[in-house]
Parts: sequence; structure tokens; C-alpha cells
Amino acid sequence: MRTKSSEALYASAARLIPGGVNSPVRAFRAVGGTPRFIARGEGAHVFDVDGNEYVDYVLSWGPLILGHAHPAVVEAIANAALSGTSFGAPTGAETELAAAISRAMPSIQMIRFVNSGTEACMSAIRLARAFTGREKIIKCAGCYHGHADSLLVQAGSGALTLGTPSSPGVTRGAAADTLVAPYNDAAAVESVLKANPGQVACVIIEPIAGNMGFVRPKPGYLEALHAATWAAGALLIADEVMTGFRVAYGGAQSLYDFQPDLTCLGKVIGGGLPVGAFGGRRDVMERLAPVGDVYQAGTLSGNPLAMAAGLAQVRILSDGDTYAAIDARGEALVRGLRDAIERSGVSAHVDRIGSMWGLFFTREPVVDLATAQTADVEAFAKFFRAMLDRGVYLAPSQFEAAFLSTAHSPADVEATIEAARAALAVL
Repeated sequence: MRTKSSEALYASAARLIPGGVNSPVRAFRAVGGTPRFIARGEGAHVFDVDGNEYVDYVLSWGPLILGHAHPAVVEAIANAALSGTSFGAPTGAETELAAAISRAMPSIQMIRFVNSGTEACMSAIRLARAFTGREKIIKCAGCYHGHADSLLVQAGSGALTLGTPSSPGVTRGAAADTLVAPYNDAAAVESVLKANPGQVACVIIEPIAGNMGFVRPKPGYLEALHAATWAAGALLIADEVMTGFRVAYGGAQSLYDFQPDLTCLGKVIGGGLPVGAFGGRRDVMERLAPVGDVYQAGTLSGNPLAMAAGLAQVRILSDGDTYAAIDARGEALVRGLRDAIERSGVSAHVDRIGSMWGLFFTREPVVDLATAQTADVEAFAKFFRAMLDRGVYLAPSQFEAAFLSTAHSPADVEATIEAARAALAVL
């Protein structure tokens, strides 16, 4: 496979950009080799600067549920750009998208748009602290809620991949009020709440973990968290930046029938453009300025291009058949991968909810960070490189989820399964 142009671009980038990339996991440090510089995307495929073509399961880390360059999304962006790229003033599209999100997720009575998932989670936590008059928060080990200082404590995603669960530059004071419990252990969260009576403002949770790899919640776990936070007078924040509009039209909260006080969104609601949002109970959200006293602002919040792209994508997703089709494609993929793993004799597990899936090289199924960290990262690195050589682009880390789009065809799925059979044989 040709990589000369990617190698040259990477060398140039490394002289000007730390590590040659603008987000750490892109650097391929966990899997070896040179990151591929992408020239364009079309449907379920990406093409690098050397002309190599890949079936893409990264999909810009989740937002491209309709695939790359979907005509309706591209048209919406182009039409919006003709009227101007940014105003720093309200537009009607903001209200339209807010209404569409509220219809899909009834727990979101009011919403505020921001520019990233990090900003959404950071702002939701500030709001929770103000609303409750408390300072401590609880997060789960291995869950990643962006790179705000107080959240880089036993974090997932790139922090986990690089072996730096906490980051230098985060002060002891910023981390002191962040309490940590294992994922999928409601009793542990209840214990932390009881040990800190009247002090915890919120519990923030990825309903389906995607930043220590794909990890599904145990039955009853999310409902138990809701009950525990309610009893303790704390708020429950669902970080659905990754799962919102991806695992279901109403997000993970619709699949598991729990109602968070606040929800953080991103990815899909921007159609591939930078976006984030947080919303929830009206009485909580009305503490935000200018109605209330909690300050949050952003020049590009509600950017008209992102709003147009998000609206176009969410409108297509409102057709229930869209999720049925992608679910069937996902089931075929996972069934084929499980068969390939079983035949290979390699210790690995693959799992899926909707169009979100993941593969761990572990002996036992993964349920939390501790079991995720038993994964054979060298085996994953070999598998990743073997898949890349066969035209399948996965996230370059054992500790990231993978994604399907409506653009993935039966032929793409079959090609992926065939590539996996050959890659597993390499192991």
C-alpha cells in the first residue's frame, strides 16, 4: 500500500503541529505506522492522499451517520454559506434544530448550543453546581467528557490510549472535587454519594461508554443511577455526545428508558461540522444567563452552517426506517466478525448497539475500565495494521468505539468480514 505522500505530509506537520496532529489519537502512536492523510470521503469510504481507498468505520469519530458528503447535508451547508458563514446573532435555524432535538428527547425542555462536546459537558457541570449549590461531581473511570480540567481524572479516549489518564497542567484544586467510581457499578456511585452527603452536584455518565472502547451498560444500571442521584439531591447528566441520535433517534435515554436532568450532545447534530449542545429541565436551564446568573457564552455558538447541516441530518433520521436499515447492517457485521473470531481461535469480543460497535482483544467481555485494560493492545495494533492494509479504516486505538453509517453497503460489510478473517490469521 502506498504511503509516501502521507509520510511526507506527516513529516511537514510534525515541524509545525505538536505530534503532527490536532488531536492526539490521530497520530497512530498506539498502533504504529504513519497516519493516513485523508483527501476526500464519499459515502462509507475515504481516500487518502496516496490514492488508497478504505471502508471507513471512524466516520469523523461518529457524526457522519449518513456517511461522507451526503448530498442533502452538503446542499444544506452550501445554501447556508451563500447567506453568510457567521453572524454572532440569532437565526431561525437554531430554534428549528432545538425543537427537533426536544421532540426526539423529551427530557430536553430547553437547550443551549455550543461548539464542542467538551464545552457542552463543562458548561453542564457548571450549571449543575450552581443549581444545587454543591461543588463535587462524580464521573466514571474510563469515561471521557472532554478535556476540561476537572474531567481529566481517570479519563478515557486519547488520554487512556496515551497512558495519561490524568494530565499535567491540571491543578490539584481542579481535580479535588472530582470523585470517581467504576463504570457499570451503581452501588459504588451510591456509596460515593453517601460518603459525601449534600456535597455532590451531579453524576456525569456516558450511557453507553465509547471512550474506553465500546462498553454497554448492565441491565438496570442507568435506572439505578437516576434513582440514586434523585435521592441524594444531585443531578444526573447524560453525556450523549457520542450516542445521541446515533444509537437511536432519541439517544441512549430512549433505549434504556431513563430521564436525565441534563443531556450533553454533539457529533450527529452538527452533520460533520463543529457543534455541541446541553439541555434538560426547564428549571435548571433557566439559571443560564441572560435569564439567570450562570454565565456561558460563545461567539460561534449556533453557527448557521452547523445548524443547517444538523437540521438536514436530523430530518433524514426522523424516518424510522433509517435506523431499522442501519441496525440490520450492524447485526450482519457483528455476526460475521464473531464467526471470524471463533474460527480463528483468537481471544476477542465484539459487541454492538445500533450503529455503534467495538472489538476488544480480551479473554472476557469488557464491562468497565479494569476489564478494558486487560486488552492485548499489541494484538489490536497488529489487527489494525492488517485491516488497514486490506482497505478497512478503524480507529487507531483499542480504546475507541467504531461506527456504521447508512452508506455502508452489504458489500462493504462482507469486505470487512473477509478482511477480518485474513487479519485474524496474521495473529
